[in-house]
Order: sequence, then C-alpha cells, then structure tokens
Amino acid sequence: MKDTSTLLQTPLSRRKLLGAAASLPVAAGLVSAGIKPALAGAHAQAVPNATKHSFTWGDMEVSTLLAGTRTAENPQSIFGMNVSAEEFTEVSDNNFIPDDKNQFFFTPTVVKTASDVVLFDTGLNQAGIVAPLAQAGVAPDDVTVVVLTHMHGDHIGGLTGDDGMPTFPNARYVTGQAEYDAWAGMSNEGFDAKVKPLAEKMTFIGDGGSVVSGITGMAAFGHTPGHMVYMIESAGKQLVVTADTANHYVWSLAYPEWEVKFDMDKAKAAAARKQVFGMLAADKIPFIGYHMPFPGLGYVAPRGEGGFQFVPVTYQLMM
Repeated sequence: MKDTSTLLQTPLSRRKLLGAAASLPVAAGLVSAGIKPALAGAHAQAVPNATKHSFTWGDMEVSTLLAGTRTAENPQSIFGMNVSAEEFTEVSDNNFIPDDKNQFFFTPTVVKTASDVVLFDTGLNQAGIVAPLAQAGVAPDDVTVVVLTHMHGDHIGGLTGDDGMPTFPNARYVTGQAEYDAWAGMSNEGFDAKVKPLAEKMTFIGDGGSVVSGITGMAAFGHTPGHMVYMIESAGKQLVVTADTANHYVWSLAYPEWEVKFDMDKAKAAAARKQVFGMLAADKIPFIGYHMPFPGLGYVAPRGEGGFQFVPVTYQLMM
C-alpha cells in the first residue's frame, strides 16, 4: 500500500543505530514518522507493545518487524469497493471489527540464515525500519540482502534516508524483473528516488528465482504488475512471505473477490489471492502478511466457496 509519510534522516553508524535505536522509546520513532502506536485515551503513555517477533524456522531465525501502524477512516473507500455498504457492515460486524475505521500494520521480515541476513521490504522510512531491526539484534550494515516484494512506497521507503544514502550499505538487492520493468516505465518519484539509484546492485528474478539457498520467489501479480511472494524452506519446513497479496485479514483475505483500492489490476489480484492462499490452506503452510495484524503470522483455512479464514499463530511455531 502506498504511503506518503515524510522520510527521516538517521545516522548510519552501527554503534549509534544499534544502541540508540534500542534505547529510545519505540513510540517516539513511530510518532516522528507520522505513524502512531495503537494507544488511546488514558493508556496513551503506556509502554508500546513489542515491535519484533522472533522464532526459529529450521536452521534459520525469522523476525517480523513492526515498522509502523496507523488508524484510517472510511475503510470501504479502500476495501470491498465492489460490494454494498450493507454487506460490508454485516461482514465487519460478524468479525467484531468496526466498519468505519481500520488499523494498518506495516511489517517487514528479516531472516538470518547460516550465511546471510535477508530483509524483506523496508517499511515507510529509514527510522521506522532501523528501530525494530535493532530490537531483533540487527544493525543496518549487518543486512546482506534486501528483497523488494514490490515497489509501493511503504515497502521501499526505508531503502535510503533523506540524504539519499543507502540505509543498508553492505547489502545487495533482489526484486522481480517484471516489477522493476513496470515501475521503470512509469513516472513515480518514490521509485525514482529510492530504487533506481540502487539498480546496479540489484539482481532481477522471475517466478521460481532463488534469493539465497532456501528462499525462492513466486509470482503473485496483480497488486502491482510484478508483485512477488517468497517461500522460505529450512529443515523440511515451509513458510511464505505473502507481502501484499492480501491487505486485510477479513476484507481482503477472507473475501478474495472484494476489490482493494491499491490493487493495480484488481482481477489479477483476486486470482493471486485465490492461488496463494488456496495453496497455503491446502498444504497448511504458515505465512507472514505485511498488513496482517502484528506479528503478521498466521495460517489459512478454507471458508465457504472461494473464501478463507485467517487463523493467527499462537504457540505453533514454538514447537
């Protein structure tokens, strides 16, 4: 999903970033980025919830990172654009969520393998990604591979700071060839400022392309022209980073035919949701969704004809 939050400049010293980001209140980082923690009323001064969630996956360590969260009004201007207001309200009521506002989550993922530190997407801005990375014990110069699932602003915003300097100076970059080519043919300030300057360090892949050993890209076009998801496999276990295949656990995942404002090709996006989440449901594979409620982890169960149910992870990944 697109976001035009102001990017913040952050020094790139490993000592300063890892130490300072860990010691500063995370709430301050989110508020300074224009993204407020989900706190209200008398609880506004409470300590924010965790901004990283880590677990072991085979021989890898995976952490989901809360790079920002915000409340938005009038969700049907974004989700379920092709259904009636009555149906939207009924579905919302049945799932115990309001129909007049929603909470967005922005959740990159970092994977530590035996030889690499792989970051999937970079959040809205530099400050937003550096803070939760520090919570996961990762400094920007530790990252060896940055994977861009697609080129919307809330996924590429943390690639550089306001000074244009790369946030991850030791990284190479991987993205879909179709995605890069499509955006290179558009006029987009975010892409031109954030992605193009890094093109010489990029590897372009297609469906089935390898990022590093155990991480494979899969085409899931529709949200954007070359949107990709990624299979993570280790010690016989599978996990999928689904990025923006579904942008809400009810209004998009549960109802894959519901149109989403930010899907550039709505018919293809609906088909991708059915394909990807159909596979996950059939094979009982867990997934990480960029906009799912933090920590963004869950399973998918079939729901009726062509729909799905999001089943949040509880303790399964601890076993």
